[in-house]
Amino acid sequence: MSKKTRVRFAPSPTGPLHVGGVRTALYNYLFAKQYGGDFILRIEDTDSTRFVPGAEQYIQETFDWLELPFDESPAKGGKYGPYRQSERKEIYKEYVQKLLGEGKAYLAFDTPEQLEAKRNETPNFQYDASTRLQMRNSLTLPAEEVKQLIDNGTQYVVRIKIEPGTDITVTDLIRGEVVINSSVLDDKVIYKSADELPTYHLANVVDDHLMEITHVIRGEEWLPSAPLHVWLYRSFGWNDTMPQFAHLPLLLKPEGNGKLSKRDGDRLGFPVFPLEWKDPQSGETSSGYRESGYLPEAVVNFLALLGWNPGTEQEIFSLDELVQAFSFDRCSKSGAKFDIEKARWFNHKYIQEMSNDALAKLFEPVLTEKMLPFDKKYTASVIGLVKERANFVKDLWDQASFFFISPASYDEKTVKKRWKAETPAQLEELVYVLKSLDMFSSEYVEKAVKQWIEDKNYHLGNIMNAFRLAVVGESKGPHMFDIAALIGKQETIDRINRAIKEISL
Repeated sequence: MSKKTRVRFAPSPTGPLHVGGVRTALYNYLFAKQYGGDFILRIEDTDSTRFVPGAEQYIQETFDWLELPFDESPAKGGKYGPYRQSERKEIYKEYVQKLLGEGKAYLAFDTPEQLEAKRNETPNFQYDASTRLQMRNSLTLPAEEVKQLIDNGTQYVVRIKIEPGTDITVTDLIRGEVVINSSVLDDKVIYKSADELPTYHLANVVDDHLMEITHVIRGEEWLPSAPLHVWLYRSFGWNDTMPQFAHLPLLLKPEGNGKLSKRDGDRLGFPVFPLEWKDPQSGETSSGYRESGYLPEAVVNFLALLGWNPGTEQEIFSLDELVQAFSFDRCSKSGAKFDIEKARWFNHKYIQEMSNDALAKLFEPVLTEKMLPFDKKYTASVIGLVKERANFVKDLWDQASFFFISPASYDEKTVKKRWKAETPAQLEELVYVLKSLDMFSSEYVEKAVKQWIEDKNYHLGNIMNAFRLAVVGESKGPHMFDIAALIGKQETIDRINRAIKEISL
């Protein structure tokens, strides 16, 4: 590519960011970085009626958490700013006037009531070349009346003037060539005098041109707007700077029938937002992947494979590997079913691959919440023994609580099954064996205890199950001698003695 690759992620600050939007941003990032290009955040806040406080900060925080940095954004700035469309009013006005001056757009003064009456009068009414001359606009009204309406402050919209009978070709990197005849398009509103802001269509095209965007990568739902955007590019004479399009497949419900929604997450118990979101109006809180315990690397890896495949059996990718492997020719044209079990699997795999020290740091807040001291080295050693069983950091407490606090009770089913009449006497002997040891490594203790069991001709399973019950409180946990070595000689002995006193048949 001779021109530097520049892509943009352009969300509207109307609420929390859906994971489908996160995937769109991720694909933009992967494509840009593969070609040494720029990844830009542009906030499309031209619809002032839908603006939600805190939504923009939420978007930025999401990508900070995922470690997908923008090269240009409202927070970071850049030479193509401002990066909020609400701050670009004067720029859009200039291009609206250009279209009006060249007769490629017109003013429309139809009131909502007049439009509704026309819809009721004409089935499947569309404001286009076949109906525009029946409406109240600058094409039908005398110039003096138009001027008077404007001078009187009458609200109006500007509509793009679509001429019928022209084939519009949209070249899509995923779907190939899509040809639409202009006769099926309506004269979309591109500007509103009420708030002096353009609609999505005009703002998008103007900004993509001025910001030198080379590729527009967005969701499938925006495919119907592509022909209009191509028309606008042609209307401005920007054919040579028209970006290439790529419309990504939808994220589907787990069942596959329809687009993934918040209701699906609520119904099936999983997040559809990257971060927790508290609605400023209703006060309702929606769960997020971060707060649910997902690692950002796992979320990125999981989303990357929803609608794209590398053509190999590889599933675990670092971000750099994704950048190198990504290509649009391996993107699906059909929707991708959302599989929360696969997301959990990815999180499990990333927890296994994370260092014990790093996991210990993530686990520290759990210990702090339970008012327990944090010893980094000890906690890392504990995590090394139990992380194989964890899907989330929060699971580590269930797997490892007995390393930090001695059991306050003993599982009744395990007591009934594993605690025999002879168990107290045998465990008293075990205490004597443990006290006699001058070393307490896992291997040394295991060798000594097993030798004692063999010498006494005791049943290995009975002794070890009772030993585990006394130290852990139930029948779970890693290798018993690893547990004993880590909690230490005295703590192990104390727990056995306590069990002998407290467990009764």
